[in-house]
Order: sequence, then C-alpha cells, then structure tokens
Amino acid sequence: MIVSQRADAAFCQSILKKSGSNFALPLRLLSPEKRRGSNALYAFCRLADDIIDGEGTLSDKSQAIDEFERMLRNALNGQVVDDPVLRSIACTADRYTIPHEHLFAIVKGVRSDLTQSRYETTDDLIEYCRRVASAVGLAAVPIWGLRRGISSEDWVPPADACGLAFQWTNILRDIVEDRERGRVYISRESFREAGCDVQDLLAGRIGSAFKVLASNEVSRANRWFAEARQLDEFLSIDGQRVFRAMYGVYRELFRSVEQAGSEVFIQRVRASKWRLPVMGIYSVLAGIS
Repeated sequence: MIVSQRADAAFCQSILKKSGSNFALPLRLLSPEKRRGSNALYAFCRLADDIIDGEGTLSDKSQAIDEFERMLRNALNGQVVDDPVLRSIACTADRYTIPHEHLFAIVKGVRSDLTQSRYETTDDLIEYCRRVASAVGLAAVPIWGLRRGISSEDWVPPADACGLAFQWTNILRDIVEDRERGRVYISRESFREAGCDVQDLLAGRIGSAFKVLASNEVSRANRWFAEARQLDEFLSIDGQRVFRAMYGVYRELFRSVEQAGSEVFIQRVRASKWRLPVMGIYSVLAGIS
C-alpha cells in the first residue's frame, strides 16, 4: 500500500473509532485488507449522514450533498479528489468490484432526509431503507467475500432483508429522537392499520393502540431477521465471522426493542452496553441458528 493510501485508510479508521459504532468490534474480525475496505465504506456512509444531520441551512446541506456526490463520481471515474474518504471508497470499489449504483443509492437515500420527513405507505418507507441500509450491505458483501459458485441471485435477497431488519431496528429504537427532529419513520399507512394517528405521536399522546402499532412493526422486522440468516451460508469464512457478529449485536438490540413494546414511542430504547459486544462474539462462536 502506498503512503497516501495508508494515510487515507488511517483517516477512515479514525472516523469509525470516534463514532462509537456497534460495527467497530465486528469489523475487527476481518483481515486487515478487508477491514480497510469496510472502514472506508463505513466512513463514506458516516460522511454522507453528517452532511445531512449537521449544522447549516437546507440550501447549504443540499449544495454540500450535491458536491459530495459529484466528487464521488469523479473519484469512481479515476479522477483525483481532495477527500481521503472518497479516495478510499473509490479504491475499495475498484478492488472489490462494488457496483457503483449501491454507493449512489446511499447518497440518494440520505439526501431524501432533507425534504422528506413522513412516508405515506410502508412500501415507500421500505424503498428508503433499501437506499440507506440495504445498499450498504450490498456494497459490503463483496468486501467480506463469498463462497465459490455463489451467484447474486443467492445472496442479494438475504442481504437486502438484513439491511431492512437492521434499519427497522434503528427506526424503532430512535422514534423519540427522530420525533424531536420532526421526522417520523413509520408510515401513515401503518398508523392507520393500527388505529393510531401520527399527530398523536408528535403530541406525545401514546394510547393503547400504539401497542398494536409496535407489535406490527416488530413482526415485520422479525420476518426480515429470519430471512437475513440465510446470508450466512453464502459468505466466506471471515465474511461469516463479521456477519454473525453484526447480526448478533443487532438481534440483541432488537430484543430490547421488542421487549419495550409501546415504550419505544415514549423513550429511546437502550440495550445493555456490555451485552451487545458479548452477544456479537457469542454469535460468532455459536453460528447463526
């Protein structure tokens, strides 16, 4: 690795380290080369998120994400860019043959947060989750590695389900935090089906019907978690290690969400900090059952 690439990789690693992400420990299970690629992907996603969630006017953020996308396109086309994260993700995409469409889908997903804070149908929300979460998994799997003879028809559906399961967990965990930002990531359709109203959530009027809403959304995520387990059989050995660790961490977080029930509409769910890494490592040792 040349000096500039080493410096770029170190910069991406520092972003992951500072984030305190649950992904930091699982990624350490990869080989150094694959870890650098995964760090670059994480840093890329973090950078895009920070543009949208940071300070500044809507116009400023819109211009910033447009510039970010322009620089990404230039980097992927082999042009020199100033940003170390974009240099790293371009190098990673080239090394592991990551389809560029997944990276642009991530940018499109986070950009939508600038103008859309409500979703009419569950299908609309799922499409959003595919951009901000499933696309990340579809970009990560080529880095982690697949077993010989595995086709995209085999691994893409469970990878997609994995992204949906993880993002739905995030949504249910962060309902209160998102509400304070004026965002609601449960569709109006789901509210109506449960006999609830979005305005009740925004006003903090959490009645008994919210138990039905929580149960419905948990059931939806449970189906995706079940489908996502199939990804394990398609991955390389070290790919299995990191996937099992991430799956274990998110499954444990999801259990906390599930146990909270309608409390997710009142306060942010917090899983035990010591149980998350422990359950991640346990999943590596035990496999996906």
